[in-house]
Amino acid sequence: MPCLNLSTNVNLDGVDTSSILSEATSTVASIIGKPEAYVMIVLKGSVPISFGGNEQPAAYGELVSIGGLNPDVNKKLSAAIAAILETKLSVPKSRYFLKFYDTKASIYTREFSSK
Repeated sequence: MPCLNLSTNVNLDGVDTSSILSEATSTVASIIGKPEAYVMIVLKGSVPISFGGNEQPAAYGELVSIGGLNPDVNKKLSAAIAAILETKLSVPKSRYFLKFYDTKASIYTREFSSK
């Protein structure tokens, strides 16, 4: 399941966050090649962020996916998410950073004991 976690210092009050979430979901799904049903987007606003020594609009993101990431895909994702942030939140492309994590699938088990 790809998960895109976005943080910005932009105040999201009055912003149509649903359109950002929807556009980011479809963008991540189409570029990575995973179904939208498996994509999670987390958007946090009003996060204290300083970029380049000032607090003008900026954003930081982390994208975690089990497979589907490579340098070409990462470049496309970075550009597409930057365009969404610039259009929807007025965050310049030069004030945005996206970190990628391509993880391996793991099976986690948890034991439950009854008393």
